[in-house]
Amino acid sequence: MAELIQVNQINKVVSITVASKVTMEEAQLFAAEYKNKMNTISPNEYTLEADCTSMKVLTPDLAASLEEVMKMYKATGFKKITVQINPNSTLKLQLSRLSRKADIADIVSIVEL
Repeated sequence: MAELIQVNQINKVVSITVASKVTMEEAQLFAAEYKNKMNTISPNEYTLEADCTSMKVLTPDLAASLEEVMKMYKATGFKKITVQINPNSTLKLQLSRLSRKADIADIVSIVEL
């Protein structure tokens, strides 16, 4: 399995690759890896870059899960979050709405590649 979370301590960037479909086991492994890696840094000094280019329009179930993940990112305390997506206006609107619901819209920017 590829490493989903990379920490660049020189540039103060945490890079996360977000898959379009995730099993419960993969989600648990991600959560454990995330917790371990965040314990090694001061997240308020870091930018989170989320590669969501494999993501399509969100289903209601996936949207609810992603909202919880965004709340986890908020609780971590990143100074900025950049979400990278392929051009898709519907997905961009969905992610914007979820960031508002998770109360992180002020630190999130969604970038279409």
